[in-house]
Amino acid sequence: MPAIIGKKIGMTRYFTADGKNVPVTVIQAGPCVVTQVKTSETDGYAAVQLGFEELAARNSSMPVIGHDAKAGSDPLRVHREVRCASDDEAKGFELGQRIDASCLDGIKFVDVIGTSKGKGFTGTMVRWNFKGLCASHGTERKHRSPGSIGSHGTDRGHGAKIKKGKKMAGHVGDERVTVRCLDVVSIDAAKNLILVKGAVPGASNGYLFIRASNRLYKRKARIQAGT
Repeated sequence: MPAIIGKKIGMTRYFTADGKNVPVTVIQAGPCVVTQVKTSETDGYAAVQLGFEELAARNSSMPVIGHDAKAGSDPLRVHREVRCASDDEAKGFELGQRIDASCLDGIKFVDVIGTSKGKGFTGTMVRWNFKGLCASHGTERKHRSPGSIGSHGTDRGHGAKIKKGKKMAGHVGDERVTVRCLDVVSIDAAKNLILVKGAVPGASNGYLFIRASNRLYKRKARIQAGT
């Protein structure tokens, strides 16, 4: 399956030939290096490992330096595996081969995977969209309270524990997010840039994994098939 590692540059606008203004995200896709080829004989499954963005050896670790050196590359910052359907597909790649944005030529829709922005510790109204308590009838300075949680507690062993999954205040964001079926507006293989319609998870300069969409709606499936 066509896939590549990239970095979010930012958002801008793209004017089509008929004058439409399309909001797009600019992604630097590659160049990536094939750092490992896995087959069912050696690893139990078929996959290709990609590495992205060279960094100074002093900022890496000895295992990563040695691993990437086998592919004839400097140490790379980000590594990601792409599963292959068969050993023959995996063996079509060579150790040290460079993958650029042209691998997505002909792909009209992509899934983009990234890490969302962290929001820190938030209360239940922000985290779970609770409406809060009543603003009258004796409610005093408790309007943003989550309400009672005792009904979800237990006295087993004389130690109260709240049931797992109870919606309470806590950390929000900074988690893996996948946005599916984004339109590929333009690909500049010379500069390794991809423009996709809409927003993608994470802040600017955040790392992304871009792959050809594997679950399309009927309308987009027809467009991808060219029918």
